[in-house]
Amino acid sequence: MANAGTHPKSSKQVALITGGAAGVGRCIAESFINQGFVVHVCDIDPGAIESFLQANPEAFATLADVADVAQVDGLFAELMDCHGRLNILVNNVGVAGPTAHVEDIEPDDWDHTVAVNLNGQFYCSRHAAPLLKAAGGGSIINIASNAAFSGCPLRAPYAASKWGSIGLTKTLAMELGPAGIRVNAICPSSVEGSRIDAVIERDAKRRGKTVDEIRNLYIRQSSLRCFVNADDVAHLAVFLASDKGAKISGQALGLDGHTESLANWFD
Repeated sequence: MANAGTHPKSSKQVALITGGAAGVGRCIAESFINQGFVVHVCDIDPGAIESFLQANPEAFATLADVADVAQVDGLFAELMDCHGRLNILVNNVGVAGPTAHVEDIEPDDWDHTVAVNLNGQFYCSRHAAPLLKAAGGGSIINIASNAAFSGCPLRAPYAASKWGSIGLTKTLAMELGPAGIRVNAICPSSVEGSRIDAVIERDAKRRGKTVDEIRNLYIRQSSLRCFVNADDVAHLAVFLASDKGAKISGQALGLDGHTESLANWFD
């Protein structure tokens, strides 16, 4: 489904953004396009891919689920066919997972959350590592969460997968650093958009509260009393991939207005 053949191979740096056709991923992808990168995204939504390519005809896209090993294999085969190299990987794909007490979480929901949020980062990183080495260096940026700093009540699969993302980040930074490859994690708080809206709606229904009441509780977890937005994440990702971030590796960077606690509303 890539725009293969539409554009000749370029000498520009190539960035792959997973989940890059919509939401935060699209914002990241378009920020890299604006910085002069050749951008290749993957996504599971054909409609989102079509919309992204219509708005960004110079970009490339592949329909792929990062939780599926075979589809990730196909993604990287298509990436190499289109570009012949890789310089930046942004492991952005993530799902919110269920909102429930641990005893009420279905094993299938746990497995799906971990498969997308953590396994997908591993599957993509294992393909990216030799390509970045061949390019003489590069950057892997994992989108984690501030839930990885403290845990998050009622979000056990999500929090566990994001803690795992930081462990993967720090380990890969050690392994790949000698090859000039930097690996970092961005750890946002709730990002404005449909995903956190759905989490808040589920939480409000479970508690018998209004959506506005629960949203205010979430916002008050931050010293700055705010959620972050997609542009905040995109700007940090571009910085980490740039020469200005050349000495930053192995870091889990909080992007959350200073979260004081994710448990101060839990009773």
